[in-house]
Amino acid sequence: MINKRLLIKNLLAHNDENSFYDKKRKVDISFKEGKAKFLKHICALSNSNPKNNSYILIGIEDKDNKIIGVNFFDDSKIQNLINAYLTNPPIVQYENISFPHLPDNKVVGLVTIRPNGKITSLRKNIWKYYGGSVFFRDGSTSMPKVFDIEIEDVNSEIVAQIEAHAQNNIEYTLDGVLNFMKKREDFNPQYKVFKEYFVLCWSGQKKVVKSNTYYSRVDIELINEQVRLFYSTLDEVTITYDDNSFKILEYVSLGLQNSFKYYELEETIIRFEDNANYTIETKLLFEPPQFDKKVLHHIYNSNNALIDKLKKGLTLTKHEAFDLKNLPATYLICYLNLFHEAIDKLHEAKPYLKNYSPEIYNSYQEVVRILRKVKYS
Repeated sequence: MINKRLLIKNLLAHNDENSFYDKKRKVDISFKEGKAKFLKHICALSNSNPKNNSYILIGIEDKDNKIIGVNFFDDSKIQNLINAYLTNPPIVQYENISFPHLPDNKVVGLVTIRPNGKITSLRKNIWKYYGGSVFFRDGSTSMPKVFDIEIEDVNSEIVAQIEAHAQNNIEYTLDGVLNFMKKREDFNPQYKVFKEYFVLCWSGQKKVVKSNTYYSRVDIELINEQVRLFYSTLDEVTITYDDNSFKILEYVSLGLQNSFKYYELEETIIRFEDNANYTIETKLLFEPPQFDKKVLHHIYNSNNALIDKLKKGLTLTKHEAFDLKNLPATYLICYLNLFHEAIDKLHEAKPYLKNYSPEIYNSYQEVVRILRKVKYS
């Protein structure tokens, strides 16, 4: 089993970006430009590596390879995006890899691209790229090219050596468990061994409501691979497990005018097999809450007025400051109730919320995460 933290270090140590891996400071697929560039790199790396995996590292400074990290990104539906925009899409996996020196909310994003043996191209137009375009890696650059020859296999031996040097061992596993237990000692850390092979650690603030146990500030990590499977400071989740599987049921709190309710968002089941393999299955359970349209019109217009005041640098009243805390969630509710422009208003508000309050900006990021799950399901 590959220790993904070691794999990232080995890729960074090998040399600069090349035809089998790319590195990015950050990736934002919320907007067309960021989505288009991400798809271009997936397409180019897949086409340039017909016999081996290729990789994108996210959260790396380009100049000096410094590991700075990015926010936890739990988009289990990213393959749906790939399938929607690429012909002959490769299998793409996004994983969140913890590093000891990074803050709790930061990880390195590891994108693994598994080739399919066929030429991948854009299925349709996106941003400035035309449908039918085929991209390849030219050194460290993804470039459009006309494909008329067989692709040379130049990287499979090198990548195989890098992956071989990243194999996990018992020392890394034990160190990982001890580090997790120490780091999360204030949040009831636990661990369990599945199939005498897999070690899963998790932690969270526990509370019991009507005989049901919920956790917040949840952190779940598969120690064998140093992969963070779940992290959130905002959600409420339930956790159940047996000897063969570990299930996470995630809830989201939504409501209007100080009346909130928890809604099921997504169920994730990790199944462990006897052959030292595991699978992760996710199922979106979210049913959007419906509200009175007149009330929503009032809230929608009030949100727009708040953003206009922030744009102008005006001071908010105490009541307006309170309403601003709920602005990301209320824009989400408006969007889910067919106020289609609410999503554009939410993205427009991003820089102003970020400057106003870290807490409100965290709420914005949480809403964007929910939208991403709903959109690609």
